Amino acid sequence: MTDGDRPPPRQVRIDHRQVRVLAHPLRARLLGALRVNGPATATTLAGLLDTNTGATSYHLRQLAEVGLVVEEPDRGTGRQRWWRAAHDVTSWENSDFDDDPDARAAMEWIQAEQVRLFVEHTERWFAVRDEWSAEWRDAFGMSDAFMTIPATRLKELQEELWRTLERYRAAADPAEPGAEQVQIFLASFPLLLGRTP
Repeated sequence: MTDGDRPPPRQVRIDHRQVRVLAHPLRARLLGALRVNGPATATTLAGLLDTNTGATSYHLRQLAEVGLVVEEPDRGTGRQRWWRAAHDVTSWENSDFDDDPDARAAMEWIQAEQVRLFVEHTERWFAVRDEWSAEWRDAFGMSDAFMTIPATRLKELQEELWRTLERYRAAADPAEPGAEQVQIFLASFPLLLGRTP
């Protein structure tokens, strides 16, 4: 499949209402599971996330109310409802919620949860990495770089890196022999050593 064969990823720049709804542990996990695994029922998601169907159904409806998940009515039979993520990518700017303390707190919780999940994911990987082939162990990894640039250049760099990730995602073929699901984190932070506010 070529880049031209795949639709571009569905993206949403979340608004104040969406960020408040998404700032909940189970809702964030539900949306992530639907993005990674594809459409599912509340029962399937409850089993996957080790929770109960009632809670899963309730939180799926909360996500649907703000347009982060949508129902797939053609897949359901009887009372069975199928859900899918409405978007592949959720984005925002850190300053989007400066005028709304509640939305800003929600965004900060989501970012802290991303860091927590990164640490948890990394620890799980370290525990099993010896079970993977040398090829995969060499392909996985972490690195960092230090530079001194203005905010505008940092923004350009992030956008360029994101375009590269999108290009690779568009070209990815899950049926390719040896393909595995991987998660790539992209982050940039100020180097605060010796700096006082």
